[in-house]
Amino acid sequence: MNVLINVFLGLHIIGIASLLGGFLTQMKAMSAGTARFVPAMLHGALTMLVTGVLLVGFREMDGGTVNNIKIGVKLAILFAILAIVYVKRDEERVEKALFGAVGGLTMVNIFIAVLWR
Repeated sequence: MNVLINVFLGLHIIGIASLLGGFLTQMKAMSAGTARFVPAMLHGALTMLVTGVLLVGFREMDGGTVNNIKIGVKLAILFAILAIVYVKRDEERVEKALFGAVGGLTMVNIFIAVLWR
């Protein structure tokens, strides 16, 4: 079970990297007002959702404990990110505040995962 959990944890980190990497590659365009949500950002967020839910299930099947409040907060933040990216995915230009919110929420989600014990 540990191997399975580690594989999906790696995939979860790849999803985070895709979402954050898509944001970081658009930073210069954001300052120019021409930023857009790239497909990698949507795919990364979806990967995070699927692998995160599976990780919680695997952890509980393995007999481990899960901090349900932490998972709920992370899930709510991820749903907000997904909603914004999904709705605005086809627009050529996204407002700076909305684009910055996605990057900020992504970083908040990362810090929650790392620092909340």
